[in-house]
Amino acid sequence: MLSSNTTTEPYPVYPIGMAIIASALEFDGHTVFQFDFLASGQSESELLLELSRFRPDYIGISIRNIDNVDSLSSESNWYLGKIRDLIKLVKNKVPVPVIVGGPAFSIMPEAILEYIGADYGIVGEGEHSICELIKSLNKSEPVPQIIRNDNYLLAEGMSSPCLKRELVRFYMGNSGMINYQTKRGCPQNCLYCTYPSLEGNRFRCYDPEEIVSHIKKIKKEYNSDSFFFTDSVFNDAAGHYLEFAEELIRQEAGIRWAGFFRPQGMASADLKLLKQSGLYAVESGTDAASDTTLTGLNKGFYFEDVYAFNRICNVENIPVAHFIIFGGPGEDPDTVNEGLRNIKKLEKSVVFAFSGIRILPGTGIYEIALKEKILSEQDSLLKPVYYFSKSIDPEKMNKTIEADFSKYKDRIFPPSEGQARIRALNLLGVHGLLWDLLLRGSPGRKRVRKRPAK
Repeated sequence: MLSSNTTTEPYPVYPIGMAIIASALEFDGHTVFQFDFLASGQSESELLLELSRFRPDYIGISIRNIDNVDSLSSESNWYLGKIRDLIKLVKNKVPVPVIVGGPAFSIMPEAILEYIGADYGIVGEGEHSICELIKSLNKSEPVPQIIRNDNYLLAEGMSSPCLKRELVRFYMGNSGMINYQTKRGCPQNCLYCTYPSLEGNRFRCYDPEEIVSHIKKIKKEYNSDSFFFTDSVFNDAAGHYLEFAEELIRQEAGIRWAGFFRPQGMASADLKLLKQSGLYAVESGTDAASDTTLTGLNKGFYFEDVYAFNRICNVENIPVAHFIIFGGPGEDPDTVNEGLRNIKKLEKSVVFAFSGIRILPGTGIYEIALKEKILSEQDSLLKPVYYFSKSIDPEKMNKTIEADFSKYKDRIFPPSEGQARIRALNLLGVHGLLWDLLLRGSPGRKRVRKRPAK
């Protein structure tokens, strides 16, 4: 198993997908070697050495990202070319079938498989599909080049990750945390998002008792007590997240953790419970900063909800980061300015702004882009194409955001500015989420108490 991801934006992320597939393969009786190209220092010689030593019958490659979804970034942040070169390298060394999968592959399987030159691809959850594929290949049975898993696994069929000590050591040393899932799927219908098509449109939750027991095992075996929960939305409306927090407390897990949150529907008592269980920071899928643009992205909440969520985080002294996209449907110069005014009301928070929306097939923004003739059904989306509202000039919008954000240390635009600051902190030996450090010593911010108008 080979993790091809080499991006460190916003920080290095443990290849949990590879670890889950490795776990399923080992349970099915296979001997598996996991190789992380990033952790190796992107060393081709080390990869070739391990291929010679292990002599695999099959090579599975996890593809996490197509690009970094930043309209202002360079060509180097498009990753499929590097993955194609990696596949050529391993196939020249070991002429065995190469099987690819992962979230990026599942978004555009036919186009990506043709471009990168792998032998087989698995769309969707792969832990059962890859085992069945290998059984068929071992029997020389005919199989399709692309295997689609249309039936999402039940909770009891979802594998737990098989972690490697040296990889845990690398990611704890470079990001200060291990990522983990408490559930899969997403019932929301945000206009740009691929989660529902990748993981299904409902939550499938792991058993809290089992997952906390596994987390405690990881903590004990690897001396790792910091986690990031990568659920599409951690604070689900049904309250599974609260059961999980209660279980962390009951089992005295003793970890610190962060996660992705929807800025809606949480009470102060809920946040107090989460904090007691180890919550130390929140990343909020805010996505827009005015009611018009929130509606345009089909977020299902208003800026008043964002403000209320930010406020309860402030009360509990939980650092919060908001990720906001400018330029989506409904954006115009007035909503840009309204959004910048609203952002100023988010106290004790870091805001990361993005310009434009990466268009991906199977999303609502793709359908809008077709209707607005920004692209046609024949256009390839392997290379990034971005949606911008026709009511704004992207260049003028970017200059407006940059001029406004430049006054504050805790407002980040363009995204590369955040990466530059994180690299500087890394050189000082600081690791972890890091953005929460930007909240310290932020001169010039006005404390605004007035509630924002809808």
